[in-house]
Amino acid sequence: MTTIRTSHAGSLPRTEALIAANRARRDEDTGAEAFDELLTENVVDIVARQRALGITEPNDGEYGHAMAADFDYGAWWHYSFARTGGLSLSEHGLWEQPAVRSEPGQVRLTSFGDRRDRQLFPGVYADPAGGADTGEQPDFPKVTGPISYTGHEQVARDIRNLTTGLEQAGYEISRGFLNSISPGSASRIANEHYETEEELIWAFADVLREEYLAITEAGLIVQIDDPSIAENFDQINPEPSYEDYRAFTQIRVEALNYALRGIDPQQVRFHTCWGSWHGPHVTDLPFAEIVDLVLSINAAGITFEAANVRHEHEWRIWEDTKLPDGKYIIPGIVSHATNVVEHPELVADRIERFARLVGPENVVASTDCGLGGRVHPEIAVAKLEALARGAEIAGSRL
Repeated sequence: MTTIRTSHAGSLPRTEALIAANRARRDEDTGAEAFDELLTENVVDIVARQRALGITEPNDGEYGHAMAADFDYGAWWHYSFARTGGLSLSEHGLWEQPAVRSEPGQVRLTSFGDRRDRQLFPGVYADPAGGADTGEQPDFPKVTGPISYTGHEQVARDIRNLTTGLEQAGYEISRGFLNSISPGSASRIANEHYETEEELIWAFADVLREEYLAITEAGLIVQIDDPSIAENFDQINPEPSYEDYRAFTQIRVEALNYALRGIDPQQVRFHTCWGSWHGPHVTDLPFAEIVDLVLSINAAGITFEAANVRHEHEWRIWEDTKLPDGKYIIPGIVSHATNVVEHPELVADRIERFARLVGPENVVASTDCGLGGRVHPEIAVAKLEALARGAEIAGSRL
């Protein structure tokens, strides 16, 4: 019997009590202490539940990341706003920014509302009943001064809570991971201080390195969340050439590797996806166009969407792409994009595709992206159960 490891992308559904406590802590005099106490209890509980479900590589569900306003999603990015100095609240949300046009050799991100996918399906995105995310978001900040890392107390709390949960659930500390945003993704906010976009990206590399070091020095794995490396392609109007997009992306890869310098790659997972919003996604970048860039990142684990119906066929990439020594893949085997719970036999089939190409020891079965806020909590549990059961079936076959 071969053991297939299991994990997920990070975000798990939060309890109603935790969401309510997060709202209350906006009143610093009465809410912060209650939130911290409840947060510890919830993290210990979610780690124990992952253990019971059969997840071998757990995290804190991203419970420690500040949730934006009253939303139960988006923490992967929004949490960083409260941990970065030099930011001020913008008068415009990302969806209200003016459209920006790119030219060959000069790739620039346009506004979120001007994405090519949204332009192709305006009725779908304008209709709350259309089945797609409508783009409702909290206010975003802008860079108005030199940025700095201010999240030392928060990341120390996250480390403490996850470590406690791991110990009580019987996990090895080295199996746990905490999520942290990449410089390329963090820098996609308005900039009124740095002279160039590239300068801002490198500044974020210095800032976020402090979080990466805190997590890894505690003996945990850091998962770098960087949807932008693939997602940015849809946010460039008109569509750029692959050559121009790769050059645009290379800067972000170099900045991330700079931020990860000296950190053991075995303590790093890198996650990318295509934005993960519910929608058509017909303008997504083919994974084959950037897989070599992803593999050049100083991370042993590579997580990506593989159950999403726009990308499931891309498992064939690994027929021609050699997995470098010391690296392993964490493909999405169950999807956040559907309420249908995958059958364990289908889960096993998907796992076996990858295992037969790169070796079962180099596969960690996971979710496409975060489940928190994307599916009902009961469905999230059922998907993780199906994931673990499918991994057992695949292991028995392999």
